[in-house]
Amino acid sequence: MIYSILNYLDRKGLIDRASAHCDIPCGIYDPGPALIAAVSVVRLMDIAHDGASEDPVALANLRARCTLRKEEEAEKVKQEIRVIWGDYFKAPLLEAHPNVHGLVHSIMQKASACKQDVHREDGLALVELVNEFAEIFWKTKSVQTVRKTCPYPPQLKLVYPVLAD
Repeated sequence: MIYSILNYLDRKGLIDRASAHCDIPCGIYDPGPALIAAVSVVRLMDIAHDGASEDPVALANLRARCTLRKEEEAEKVKQEIRVIWGDYFKAPLLEAHPNVHGLVHSIMQKASACKQDVHREDGLALVELVNEFAEIFWKTKSVQTVRKTCPYPPQLKLVYPVLAD
């Protein structure tokens, strides 16, 4: 749609050049949603494995719902990381952090593995990869980070920015 509008304006001689920057206003990027989604993947795997219902239909329903949500959360990880990587990380940041491409690729692969199966170790690895990405992200903003145990199950260590008052 935007392309069509710009093309029309160009043909009419109303513009001679157009440029764009980010999909969202600069500076409004945060790996927090990706971290929460990654932890949610592990939590949903845990719930699916620990299904305590003796009713086989209820247990099947629980596992189906957990599987659907786990896959949605793994996809959310991919989307959040993809946007930050694609829109925020420009040449100077990539030069300073040349491993970010490989890290993002590993996150994409691990999130896909989490969608495909219910191996908790894949979920834990996904959380760790997203933690590493968060540390790099906050470093690019000169913000210190700390790893703290999140206050909700599965109580994994997550990267949090140390914010000034």
